[in-house]
Amino acid sequence: MVIVMAKVICITNQKGGVGKTTTSVNLGYFLAKDKNRVLLVDADPQGNASSGLGVDKANLEASLTEVMLGVTSLKDIIQTTEFKNLDIAPTTSQLANAEVEMAGMKQKFTMLRQAIRSVDGDYDYVIIDSPPSLSLLTVNGMIAADYLILPVQTEFYALEGVAQLLESMSMVKKAMNPDLKLLGVVATMYDRRTSLSTEVMAELRKYFKDKVFEATIPRNVRVAEAPSHGVPVGDYDKFSKGAKAYKALAREVEERTN
Repeated sequence: MVIVMAKVICITNQKGGVGKTTTSVNLGYFLAKDKNRVLLVDADPQGNASSGLGVDKANLEASLTEVMLGVTSLKDIIQTTEFKNLDIAPTTSQLANAEVEMAGMKQKFTMLRQAIRSVDGDYDYVIIDSPPSLSLLTVNGMIAADYLILPVQTEFYALEGVAQLLESMSMVKKAMNPDLKLLGVVATMYDRRTSLSTEVMAELRKYFKDKVFEATIPRNVRVAEAPSHGVPVGDYDKFSKGAKAYKALAREVEERTN
């Protein structure tokens, strides 16, 4: 029997508030809707992806913290969600403390890669939501991944920090993960009516060329409301502009990874 390896995508940007977690949750949801088996790994100590899929973090017996410290296996913490084909490896704020402990560990850079390899044959896609910083957890995500997706807000300081992130990607490629590829850049909080959004989009296309996804994620009230209900926007309001945009993004991701 041939085991098909999961495609591992790390969604990352060291800048906060760019729609990184929203993109992780909604991309995972729409890939799962298209009959892919999807695991979302919440590697951000804020744990927003876990809350966004309805996980009760207060009652977790174990989370990604224990996995990163080598205390338990990834399989043991994975939870099914109410959405078909979509599982989650949840996290809590304890993960921030684990990062400090990991600093002294021999395999501190590859803990996440080892963990994901143990469930590789169970999923078509593994999506990692990484923290909004260039931390040890983010580096673990990059080393574990086949692809990076970079959400960039179409606002004034959008491209600030992107160069540094690409530099980190290049270092990870050189030292630990030569196969890592930039799958694409997704423009978030896009408002085609403003000249600023249009200008930033033009900058992105100039810099990243065909790596920029055609799908753009608009500013959308429904996208902002969905997490407080513990569901992706596609479940909250499937006819909203935000849901349609993430559905289109998922389709592009499938095209680029198949």
